[in-house]
This record gives sequence, C-alpha cells and structure tokens, in this order.
Amino acid sequence: MTAVPPVPRLRAAVLGAGSWGTTFAAVLSDAGCDVTIWGRSAQTCDEITRTHRNEAYLPGVELPPGISASTDAAGVVSGADLVAIAIPSQNARATLEPLRDTFGPRAVAVSLMKGVELATDRRMSQVVAEALGIDADRVAVVSGPNLAKEIAQHQPTATVVASTSEETARLVARACASSYFRPYTNDDVVGVELCGAVKNVIAIAVGISQGRGLGYNTMATVITRGLVEITRLGLALGADAETFPGLAGLGDLMATCASPDSRNHTLGVHLGQGMALDDAIRATGGTAEGVKSSRSVLELAAKVGVEMPITAAVVAVLHEGLPVDQLAPLLLARPHKAEGL
Repeated sequence: MTAVPPVPRLRAAVLGAGSWGTTFAAVLSDAGCDVTIWGRSAQTCDEITRTHRNEAYLPGVELPPGISASTDAAGVVSGADLVAIAIPSQNARATLEPLRDTFGPRAVAVSLMKGVELATDRRMSQVVAEALGIDADRVAVVSGPNLAKEIAQHQPTATVVASTSEETARLVARACASSYFRPYTNDDVVGVELCGAVKNVIAIAVGISQGRGLGYNTMATVITRGLVEITRLGLALGADAETFPGLAGLGDLMATCASPDSRNHTLGVHLGQGMALDDAIRATGGTAEGVKSSRSVLELAAKVGVEMPITAAVVAVLHEGLPVDQLAPLLLARPHKAEGL
C-alpha cells in the first residue's frame, strides 16, 4: 500500500505587527502554518523573533516559538502561500502596491481590516485586489467577534471567512482553524465587510453614550438600531440578509460595543467624558478605524440612498463639531415611525 504523503505546511505572511496582526499570526502558527510577520518597528520585530513576545501590543502573551518577524515587507511576502493583512485600512493601498510583483502567482490574500477607503468608498477586499493586481477570488475576508486580547489568551471564539471563491475560503479556514479558533465559511463578502466596517462606528456611538453616564437601555437601543443601519446598507449593496444576525454581524457588533478592549468603544468613552478627538485618539492608543471610516460609510450610504442616522450623528460629533451631549437628543428627535428596516 502506497503511503499518503503529508499535507505540506502553508507558508503564511502577516502584514502588521499590531495586536490583531500578531494575534492572527499566533492563530496561524497554532493551526500548523509557518509564519513570518512584517512590522515597521525593528525593535518590535526583533522582540517577536528573539523573545516570542510583543509587549507593546500584547503584554504578557507568549507567542508560538516558530513565529519570526522582519521589517522587509518584500522578503516576508515572497514565497508565501497566504498573506494576511492587518494594517490600518487607510494605509492599505499605499502599503500593498509596492508588493504587487512580490505577491506569488497562486498566493491568497486575507484581509483582516475593517474599514472603507476614503475618497474611493472601496471595501477592503476591493482595495487589496486592486493594489495587488489579483482577481477577487484570490481574496478572503476574516471578520467576527474577534477581540485580539481574548484570542491571544486562547479564549474560545468563532469567526467568518468570506470569499467569492469557495476554494479560497476553505483554504483560509483550514489555515486558521485551531482548538480555540473556529472559522465558518461564507460567500457574502459584501455583507461581512460592511458589518466589520460599520460596527466600529456604532461602537463609537455606544462609547459616547456610556462616557456621558447613560446606561444599558441606551446601549441596547444604539446596538439594535445600529444593526438595522448595517443591514439596510448591506441589502442595498446586494448582501445576504442572513449575514447580519450572524457572527460577522450581530456577533461582532455586540463584542465591539460592549468590550473595554475595543478601541472604537474606548475612544467613544473618552469623547463622552469630554476629551477632544485628538486627545481621545492618543488616550485610546492604536487605530480606531471608525474615526475615518465613518465618513466613507456615510458617503457610501448616500450613493445608494440609504439613511443612517446613528452613523450621521457620529460623523457630526467626530468631524463637524456637534457637542457629544447633543448626540442622544438628536437621535431621539427623529420622526416617529414603525420599527423595522
């Protein structure tokens, strides 16, 4: 009887040495991939490679020993079977375009980003495909209730891997499946990405309300009506209605709006407590994607004629000078109507 050859280990590259990039690198390594991280900081890359830690972003977490890191983006991407991208969404195109010729002819790109590009209103999977010059069926999106700190501690969680290609989605799901990380596949890339982008905006609104001392009734109201906004926009853009009450929709929305580990929620709390936006960004640390994406989400909604009052109110607070104590009255002053989409 002929022996069955072992399945070759995938070589994975992760672009981004922040909390989510480093955590996903650990997930890939625990799932059996050979993983290299690209980061801008030589000190962080050296720390990851030598001590298997990233104290700046994941203090106290020990990373799998097989992970290494480098500041050479082209060297990290070259020869990789899978390239996961965990960088600020507004920097994605400029970071990826120089890597177009390095990206392998059969490699798969995985967007871990949650945002909508300013000026173009493109979703991140679209930006990735355009910047790397690859077809959409070689791009997957990972999204769900995936707070990096909890996953890094091996707390059980599930996620959604979405792609227009079933083969690509299954490949990525196999590459990140472990005893504590459970991926489900989905072909609704539009819905999954919009959930990931807009939930950050809703989380800022929840944080503002909590920073103002408002309670759980307000939080539940904003989350529930926020899900309506996300669903309304998604359906207008051709998404699948089943995506929104699932992991990428309601699941991610609940985690991001409720957890103090969510940067968007934390930034909202700082704003609600009276901080100016620049001060709130500094106090939050890291990137709160909802700050910039709020405007592009609202622009996208306007293009398809979808009303998003919570998103509009957050934009008004962040970018148009609306005082935070006027956010709740503004929403409650809207015309009475039947509940629903």
